[in-house]
Amino acid sequence: MIALISDIHGNYVALKEVLGAIDGMGISDIYCLGDVVGYYPQVNECCDELRRRNVRSVMGNHDWYMVSGTGCPRSKSVNDCLRYQRKVISCENLRWLAAQPVWREAEGIGMVHGGWGNPVDEYLDPPGDDYFAEIDGMYFASGHCHVQRVVDLGGKTYCNPGAVGQPRDGDSRAAFAVFDNGKFLCHRVAYDHVEVGRLMEKAGFCGYYYGCLRDGSRNLHW
Repeated sequence: MIALISDIHGNYVALKEVLGAIDGMGISDIYCLGDVVGYYPQVNECCDELRRRNVRSVMGNHDWYMVSGTGCPRSKSVNDCLRYQRKVISCENLRWLAAQPVWREAEGIGMVHGGWGNPVDEYLDPPGDDYFAEIDGMYFASGHCHVQRVVDLGGKTYCNPGAVGQPRDGDSRAAFAVFDNGKFLCHRVAYDHVEVGRLMEKAGFCGYYYGCLRDGSRNLHW
């Protein structure tokens, strides 16, 4: 049995609740589908916790923006947050992020952040019926879309565990998934999004940057 988490985005308040729920299930084998950083201010706390637990991760697009020193071509808001995070992230955590691969496999699951055409920045929202037809394997998992789902695709199964740090499917609770005996099981857990807002304001950000956490909305400006 393994747990899948994704799109933490510096939201350590949510990550703590998710990891507590996973611990309560007796699961110690955890994989992260990328985007540990981005958006919210506690990037070191998130990286430190994943490193302490030996969570194996893949490279997400926000992780890549951070380690490459580049920015997001789609969003000024993302780049505003990245500028702050680059000032505070530790050298050790930056090196850890840079060492993450773009693809992993465990328990027969192929894992990337985006898609199999572009592992870092392809959106599968959701994948088409024949998307995995020519790709070896039966089980696949990725993040990036922040929408929790399990899709049966003609004998192959795809899972997006949803976002720990910024859900966009109308449910404000942090999301994760468990893979057990060939089945993906989706889970949600509540967390204190008001505390995340307080931390963002302390870091100098207004409600525009965190308001979507209240209802798990898809903020098109992001």
